[in-house]
Amino acid sequence: MSRILITTDYLRPGDETDQHLRNHGHTTIHVPMTGRRDPESLVAALAGIDAALVAHEPLTATVLSRAHRLRALVRTGVGYDSIDIAAAGELGITVSNLPGVNANAVAEYTLGLLLASARRLVQSATEVRAGSWPREDGHELRGRTLGLIGYGAAGRAVVPLARAFGMKVLCTTSVPETERTDPAVHFVGLPELLAAADYVSVHTALSERTRSLLDARAFGQMKTTAVLINTARGAIVDEQALADAVSTGRIAGAALDVVCDEPLPADSPLRDVDGIVVYSHLAGQTAEARKTSGIEGAAEVIAALEGRPRFAVNAHLLRKRQPGTA
Repeated sequence: MSRILITTDYLRPGDETDQHLRNHGHTTIHVPMTGRRDPESLVAALAGIDAALVAHEPLTATVLSRAHRLRALVRTGVGYDSIDIAAAGELGITVSNLPGVNANAVAEYTLGLLLASARRLVQSATEVRAGSWPREDGHELRGRTLGLIGYGAAGRAVVPLARAFGMKVLCTTSVPETERTDPAVHFVGLPELLAAADYVSVHTALSERTRSLLDARAFGQMKTTAVLINTARGAIVDEQALADAVSTGRIAGAALDVVCDEPLPADSPLRDVDGIVVYSHLAGQTAEARKTSGIEGAAEVIAALEGRPRFAVNAHLLRKRQPGTA
């Protein structure tokens, strides 16, 4: 019997995920974590834990080194940049994600942000609530160019939705050319995409290569009428550069579901910038996606504890943990 920690806040005691793990003979411990996660609280939660289903907790080398029984970590989502996978590998801890688990949810949400930006829905509703009756026009998506940065499951799921609205789709990606098979997508380099797109939507993973990928230089390459959409990771965008670009009219605006520090700090440069709308990291959070991620996450935990993880992202880094060692 293994002790399994669950920190993802929408997974609750007695739900389908919990029952699935308990039916396989495991003990579940729920410690839901939201907002900023304190390292010491993470260390305390991981004490005596064999495996964990986690959200965006900063599982650093220091935290992991103090989790002496931990053998498996499973992200209830796609991105795993909050986990030090190299340190986990050295400690013999398997790290898995759930690729594509919320792709449909993210794709639909992306279209929602496109529509809200094009028609200024948030601004209009805010002004009505304040007593005004705004009558500014908006824009149609038909005939516009959408530039996708990244061609993973979510990016691919956006394509047919955008095409249904009559949009032209460009994409820049590092995936092999053999995987670039969609005739509805024109694959181009990043500079060409930035120069041509009316909407730039981010769907790539956060890495050292993509950190601050969209900086002042990138915004300088975009149309002055362009809008940035980000449902991936906040750190892919240089937030001060974005605030400056929108404030000065270098680009028209941004709709951000993710930011570097969540919740958004009071002193963030993104606050109170007309044209920038920040949402609360909800792109992948539908009832359907949450249910699937819980069940798939539980199945991956069980598989990992049995030594057969399906989606390990650090298999190449794993060092076998010796009995009795940390």
